[in-house]
Amino acid sequence: MRQVGVAQRRARLAHRHRLTPDSRADDPVEVARSMVALHSTDPSSVYVGAWARMRDGRVADVERALYEDRSLIRLLGMRRTVFVTSLDVAPALQAACSRAVAARERRRLLGLLAESGVAADPAGVQDWLEQAESVAERSLKERGEATAAELASDDPRLSTEVVLSRGKSYEGRQKVASRLLFLMAAEARAVRGRPRGSWTSHQYRWAPLTGWFPDGLADWDTQEAETELARRWLRTFGPATADDLRWWAGWTKTQVKRVLGELGPVEVDLDGTVGLLLPDDLDETPEPEPWAALLPALDPTPMGWHERDWFLGEHGPRLFDRAGNIGPSLWWDGRIVGGWAQDRDGEIVCRFLEDVGRDAEAAVAAEAGRLAPRLAGVRLTARARGRTWLEEELAG
Repeated sequence: MRQVGVAQRRARLAHRHRLTPDSRADDPVEVARSMVALHSTDPSSVYVGAWARMRDGRVADVERALYEDRSLIRLLGMRRTVFVTSLDVAPALQAACSRAVAARERRRLLGLLAESGVAADPAGVQDWLEQAESVAERSLKERGEATAAELASDDPRLSTEVVLSRGKSYEGRQKVASRLLFLMAAEARAVRGRPRGSWTSHQYRWAPLTGWFPDGLADWDTQEAETELARRWLRTFGPATADDLRWWAGWTKTQVKRVLGELGPVEVDLDGTVGLLLPDDLDETPEPEPWAALLPALDPTPMGWHERDWFLGEHGPRLFDRAGNIGPSLWWDGRIVGGWAQDRDGEIVCRFLEDVGRDAEAAVAAEAGRLAPRLAGVRLTARARGRTWLEEELAG
């Protein structure tokens, strides 16, 4: 079995993830396509992650791609997480991941509605939901774009509240309009538009998908879409293990086994673990010059594998929250060597977790200097995750 060492894996990561100066992209669409998708649960991660991989990225570049050219789309994807991806990848991601999420979400919403007493029996609940969907679709089409609160004001059914996590200490309430928009997005009927606030905001305006993309997304067969998504992932993240793919995609072992049977990857030795490479992707990647990067929280590079020892080392407890989400990370020559955050004045503060030498410190300082003007006057906050140990320390 061919052996692929850590140095070669890091070299492939550097080039495929566009983290070396000579591999950086000219626009955010190239970045998203190269990474398969960019995490968007925290909206700022899309921007900071794109800038790290672009020669000269600005807020306007990402906003133009998302909201004017509409060459990028924000949609639900792997592990029920929001991602930003290019239009050529979106149909495969939708069919391979969002479709299953939508089916589960519809069942869950029906259960929440039954608990809230909108009808006396399951058939009545189903009918009630269909009516509410029709109202929401019509209202969204008439408005062109709307927030969940605006839709909720259009019809009493959309302002009906359901109880989430009933009986738990964190029990909460949510209006049906918000749940419906989430479901419609998962079913490729609605799309998240511009946020209500700045580029760091997570409160979006919504639009009918066909209002932005008249032909909608191509309707892929689910199994074909899974194979295509896995192929793209393996091109970007390979060599990797079957367990890495299962974790990243949120699939079952059965799904992964079927997909790998279709792809027919080549097995390689990753220091005693069986890794996988596409059959047409076996050439050695030249080792790049040493490089540095400041990557945002939830960046797709560190979140791309389940097994991370070969680039993370022992730094995980300081850089990941309790739910397994990574915070902002410092990279030097293919591995994580520390983290970064903004202090009380909004200045970027870096902390190395090991001795990396003066060259690395200077390179990281240069990257921090490249990022700082883009964050001028902006404070990044942890969204949909907890602050890490290192963030807590640096922020203070």
